[in-house]
Amino acid sequence: MEIVPMRDLKNTVHIEKLCKDNGKVFVTKNGYGRLVVMDIDYYKSVFEELEEAKAMYEGLQQMYSGKLKDGIKVMEEMKDKYGI
Repeated sequence: MEIVPMRDLKNTVHIEKLCKDNGKVFVTKNGYGRLVVMDIDYYKSVFEELEEAKAMYEGLQQMYSGKLKDGIKVMEEMKDKYGI
């Protein structure tokens, strides 16, 4: 984990290298966390994982609430309905 003070944001080349090497940089102001600067690839991977986790959570909610259908039955209904 890389932590830098706010004043170091002036050195954009250094911050960019830290983000590339570590994925993210935590920025502090007066010793307290204020910002997170992320490499774009790290940002994309974090949000992809978040979307996957959200989809899994929603699927589990549907499963526990009984809103899921049996996959084999659905495929048979599709075959009958659409002649697939």
